[in-house]
Amino acid sequence: MTRTSKSNGNITDDGKARPTFIDIFAGCGGLSLGLLEAGWKGLFAVEHEANAFSTLKANLLDPGSQQRFSWPKWLPQTPANIKAIIKKHRKELQSLEGTVDAVVGGPPCQGFSNAGRRDPNDPRNNLIRAYLTFVGIINPRLVLIENVKGITSDFQDQAAPTGKINYASWLIASLSRKYVVSSRIINTSIFGVPQRRHRFIVIAVRRDLVCKHGRCPFDTIEELRSSFLRLKGITCVPIGAKEAISDLEVLRNGKQPSRDSRGFEEIAYRGPRTSYQRLMNSGMSAGPSDTRLARHSDEIKARFKKIITLCHRDGRLSISLSAELRASFGLRKCAIRVLDPDAPAPTITSMPDDLIHYSEPRALTVRENARLQSFPDWFVFRGKYTTGGHRRRREIPRFTQVANAVPPLVAQAIGSALLCYLKQLAELRAGSDFLESPRKGHGAPSKRI
Repeated sequence: MTRTSKSNGNITDDGKARPTFIDIFAGCGGLSLGLLEAGWKGLFAVEHEANAFSTLKANLLDPGSQQRFSWPKWLPQTPANIKAIIKKHRKELQSLEGTVDAVVGGPPCQGFSNAGRRDPNDPRNNLIRAYLTFVGIINPRLVLIENVKGITSDFQDQAAPTGKINYASWLIASLSRKYVVSSRIINTSIFGVPQRRHRFIVIAVRRDLVCKHGRCPFDTIEELRSSFLRLKGITCVPIGAKEAISDLEVLRNGKQPSRDSRGFEEIAYRGPRTSYQRLMNSGMSAGPSDTRLARHSDEIKARFKKIITLCHRDGRLSISLSAELRASFGLRKCAIRVLDPDAPAPTITSMPDDLIHYSEPRALTVRENARLQSFPDWFVFRGKYTTGGHRRRREIPRFTQVANAVPPLVAQAIGSALLCYLKQLAELRAGSDFLESPRKGHGAPSKRI
């Protein structure tokens, strides 16, 4: 379900053109959604996996959707591989050189993630190189990259002079040839996201735009964070899991037959209870989608109930179960944990049974995970709910789409701050020295200093 868009076409409230962005490795659209809500104009997005692109298209591209990309006629509105786009449409991309304000995106991070096997040879890691190739063609004013904290760790690499490689350092060094690069590891909970999710953020500003006395963009983000939260009606952070999802408790709402999965039940929604829930549910005239409940056996429910009781008693909420406790229940899974109702959730993962509800003996629904990621209730997810085995590298079902996304609230906060930062740069350039002299044409930056 959608609500009426508040965007004003391609023009801002002061009559100026909206800054533009292209989202690469867009996933289901969390980063794009946040930037669009902040006032940016989306040109197009690139996502190769069909389920994730279907979600992005339904929410941000199709007629009647909340926010719409302008989308060039030469690019089909279909799932696409970034390498194939560069190869097939290089001429069209070159025509955009210097006209795009930002290239954004989160290259696949599975090989870097602490939640995975941390395989430096994972072929998905190499897609960062394709991202940089795309940036080189477009020559945007800004580059925004989001990735897991694990990318900042050293990996064994016999081809490297030292026998190790740090992909974060390599990425920053690569961008620094043409950009002034800043990076931070941020905790998303300080932006109102009810989740302790630490992410590595890179913001690169083209050198010909930066003045000698210019500020770091992260300073602007932090300076404006409190006012952003007030604008959203968030008076206190961090937000706990119960404050985010208590309106989705089965005990409160009851159940009804699932609207999209025969043989399943879903939560029969009765409405929000807290200010955060009202923020997420804003503009809705019916209950949210994606509230399908897992079909747990009576044995699993009894096990979950005992685990919830023990974790509350022992104060082990949102902490992985001990080896002894797992053994007592015959569990092999190491990552399983019970949500702490009064604290932000741990990082949401693609495995539905990694988290147990804080009071009900069940795994979370897609919608509850989406709430913990700050997706609004009108945002619908498409494709399979889950997948398994060897298909995990090829398919991105709904649970994984949510887990892989940039939390929209973080994206909106950063996007809003970057709009102010660009304005600050323009004002500084009017009366200050450039870090490097601007050139004619598209303002191509000079060599690295």
